[in-house]
Amino acid sequence: MKKEFAVIGLGRFGGSICRSLTELGMEVMAIDNNEERVNEFSMIATHAVVGNTTDETVLKSLGIRNFEHVIVAIGDDIQASILTTLILKELGVKHITVKAQNDYHEKVLRKIGADHVVHPERDMGRRIAQNIVSNNVLDYLELSDEHSIVEIVASEKIIGKSIVDLDIRAKFGVNIVAIKRNKDIIVSPIANEVIHANDILIVIGADSDINRFEKKLIDL
Repeated sequence: MKKEFAVIGLGRFGGSICRSLTELGMEVMAIDNNEERVNEFSMIATHAVVGNTTDETVLKSLGIRNFEHVIVAIGDDIQASILTTLILKELGVKHITVKAQNDYHEKVLRKIGADHVVHPERDMGRRIAQNIVSNNVLDYLELSDEHSIVEIVASEKIIGKSIVDLDIRAKFGVNIVAIKRNKDIIVSPIANEVIHANDILIVIGADSDINRFEKKLIDL
């Protein structure tokens, strides 16, 4: 069965999520109070509706509680974002993801029960910064304010050495959770797994520890 999603707010962030979910074959209801935006998504989403989501009767009439996951991607109107989230919570929506404008907004959203809060601009900024300052880091995914998963290209200094030889966990406090090798992915590699040329290490840990590990790659 296809999962059913509702996306509230069809700006750049909400619109991108709406398109991506549709491309993945999901059922998506797109909602915005701007008729022009709704018309733009009428041929993309499963349903596209003009509506004021700060009005409980509107959300009830859309059957919003029947959706497995609702994404609140309202742009600059923090009050509308908070009120919409509160109503969704009171209506019993199973899972709510909300875009936050700032840390204060996030704090309020978490207090009223948002399941997941995202800062798309901030997080993307961090991701881009992480990638452009390092030649070794290919990709970066923030897990929390202090922990991440990164893809790091194996440097010449560690090629031919095993994970146990490198003793990365003891020295740096990070874990290699997988290795990408050509088209294969080695999940939870064993201690005597030897690092090959062009291997990509998928590393998880605190940002400070990952940074220490990445800086030391050329000095190991």
